[in-house]
Amino acid sequence: MSVLFARAYEPLENFLQPNKVLVIYGARRVGKTTLLQNYLKQTPFKYKFDSGDNLRTQQILSSQEFGRILSYVEGYDLLVIDEAQNIPNIGMALKIIVDQVPGIRVLVSGSSSFDLAGQIGEPLTGRKKTLILYPLAQYELLSAYNRFELNENLAQFLIFGAYPEVLQAPTRQARIETLTELAHSYLLKEILALDRIRNSRTLFDLLKLIAFQTGSEVSFSEIGTQLGIDVKTVQRYLDLLEKTFVLYRLNAFSRNLRQEVTRKAKYYFMDNGIRNAVIAQFNDLDQRNDQGFLWENFMVMERLKYRAYQGIYANAYFWRTYQGQEIDLLEERDGFLYGYEFKWNPKARVKPPELWGKTYANTTFETIHPLNYQDLILPPFEQRASAE
Repeated sequence: MSVLFARAYEPLENFLQPNKVLVIYGARRVGKTTLLQNYLKQTPFKYKFDSGDNLRTQQILSSQEFGRILSYVEGYDLLVIDEAQNIPNIGMALKIIVDQVPGIRVLVSGSSSFDLAGQIGEPLTGRKKTLILYPLAQYELLSAYNRFELNENLAQFLIFGAYPEVLQAPTRQARIETLTELAHSYLLKEILALDRIRNSRTLFDLLKLIAFQTGSEVSFSEIGTQLGIDVKTVQRYLDLLEKTFVLYRLNAFSRNLRQEVTRKAKYYFMDNGIRNAVIAQFNDLDQRNDQGFLWENFMVMERLKYRAYQGIYANAYFWRTYQGQEIDLLEERDGFLYGYEFKWNPKARVKPPELWGKTYANTTFETIHPLNYQDLILPPFEQRASAE
């Protein structure tokens, strides 16, 4: 029997506004279409649902002809377009609709932020709200599991991640096959479709190098040397992988102290399962030597999801000195600095770096391990109970 997971953005009517466009971004197969369809099952609005893959729809909405575009939505209160990034000049069409049709609401989804955002950013200035849908967060999984059950299955999340269809897979082998298909086919589809990206092997080799450097600063020049490509190409590939929700970039924090690392970045996979599929490694945790990498990747991404879904606004960084003092995740919010060090071993106790304490005021520091991690990525019991 399949398990139903409530998404954090449900119900979507909380975000829809008259004469505004609600844009939902996210990687392929992360659940955007399901989210739209679930909403349409109970919406009170008369709606039109379409897909950016529809050639006729592409012709109409890319025409920039007022008459054709306005007749396309005539009589509807809500326009919903899935895979909107496939429609040329979609931003101008949406601008025409929300400017010319009184009271209409528009909801679009897209899997390629670098494409869709480029098309709608300027035309829809002041006319849109953006949401990012990630693989299922532990916060969302509380709709199907309690805290104890999430902790009991922690090792599985570290290995197989949290794509909806992966969690629905009935067997371990089915999970592996689904993740392999996702990593090799769907997630790279938009990038490989670009004329400038012709060598899929180089792109996948780049992902492998990043997978083995999880939690470490990345050197563009070293990667370029290993792959036989120039630094600008490395940067361009990484930028596209970030914008298509395969990777997440974490920059270094610095107040210009000479000892601080400032120019490098760390890259994490949006989903642990994709990271493991890239390196074809699905062994149990006790049979592998990268538990620490998996734990750090998992926590950085779960904290990112939790901040997004809870509306916690913060600047996120890592902090490191050339002498090796470091903090895995640093959040700057409301004038304070919150430092988190991620350790898979619950017995590990890490003291705040000496230079950190001497240099920065208004700071906290905490070691996050499997016995206390839920405090960082799940709401307090009282908050969850009141929400229900």
